[in-house]
Amino acid sequence: MSDLMPCELKSRNRNINWALAWARAYLDFRGIKGSSLDARVLLAHCLGADTVALYRESERQLSSREIGAFFKLVRRRGKNEPVAYLTGRKEFMGLVFEVNRDVLIPRPETELMVEKALHLYSRYWPDESVILADVGTGCGNIAVSLAKGRPFSKIYAVDISPCALEIAERNAGVHGFGEKIVFARGDLLAPLDGLGLEGKISLITANLPYIKSAEINSLMPDVSLYEPREALDGGPDGLDLYRRLIPQSLRFLTRPGFLLMEIGPEQGREIASYLAISGWKFECFSDLAGRDRLVVACP
Repeated sequence: MSDLMPCELKSRNRNINWALAWARAYLDFRGIKGSSLDARVLLAHCLGADTVALYRESERQLSSREIGAFFKLVRRRGKNEPVAYLTGRKEFMGLVFEVNRDVLIPRPETELMVEKALHLYSRYWPDESVILADVGTGCGNIAVSLAKGRPFSKIYAVDISPCALEIAERNAGVHGFGEKIVFARGDLLAPLDGLGLEGKISLITANLPYIKSAEINSLMPDVSLYEPREALDGGPDGLDLYRRLIPQSLRFLTRPGFLLMEIGPEQGREIASYLAISGWKFECFSDLAGRDRLVVACP
């Protein structure tokens, strides 16, 4: 089964059904969960079609070029390389974002942060255009989704990685928000110093690295082998960057103003303790699986 074409699937009738059957068999053998969906997404990508078209045209014959490209991607997926990196795209909040190995792949659970930020906007500033900062913007999925959701007067998207910022800028441009979002390179909120933003930012969103250093190598190989370690490693307890961000945020937030932080499961109690000692008001929200996922704090 390590062969690109298992002998039992060799056929002169090299249509879509045949290619998908081969891919499922290969990925199952390699221990890849969700082999059927992965196979459809990768084949649709190679054909420049959507997955629905694969059902409509299941008997369509594939060219040698199409087969070769598909087999190459399936073999890479068999080595645990994420589908999003293979296709170069990932959907988030109904928008498609360019991604590569320089950025973390957007997760569905992060949509909770966007939803809460939009809710806070509607509740506290329904008729105003306010300033927002997105710290650790990565591919820009949070900043762009918020730009689409509400007419913020300006969004500052910050990341320490120049490669990530290049991708984020392209994503903002593709979705038509290049002029609304200001991209800045640097550590946490440091790039905003000297811009006259002290006390003027109403919302700060932060999806920073929060995995414990010692746990990174034990993550799923899709993550530990391929996603950028600097976007995962949050130090010994996973909260190093948040302990630095929280006091920085005090200088920039309006009153009222809110800091939204994505965290890992079971980190809610520890970060809540830190916020309480620092005098913040806060609430912890769970994701759909019932795990700690988002902390919303107000000074």
